[in-house]
Amino acid sequence: MEKKIIYTDKAPKAIGPYSQAVLMGDLLFVSGQVPLDPETMTIVSDDVKLQTHQVLKNLQAILNEAGMSLENVVKTTVYIKDMNDFAAINEVYAEYFTTNKPARACVEVARLPKDVKVEIELIAHK
Repeated sequence: MEKKIIYTDKAPKAIGPYSQAVLMGDLLFVSGQVPLDPETMTIVSDDVKLQTHQVLKNLQAILNEAGMSLENVVKTTVYIKDMNDFAAINEVYAEYFTTNKPARACVEVARLPKDVKVEIELIAHK
């Protein structure tokens, strides 16, 4: 099975030695996305809801580049800086995953890249 690297300039460039996503057969593994604006590479806002929207838009851009959509997502992992933001993040998350909701884990972490409030990674199936 061949490994294919997925890249789009409609999502932020990797800020480390990793790919935005890797396609192996019918499975797409998308690296954790943080709320960076792909054009400016700056954090969109300090507001957790706006950050969550940007993260999900970045994920959608990568999925689209791979010929997929949020409907193809089978698993997400949500990393949050503060569990007190759980309800606000869920509210935004629910706007994007309306049907065929994927499996999910959500964990609070001590720190995220660039001190953002939320990061989400996912696995999708074509």
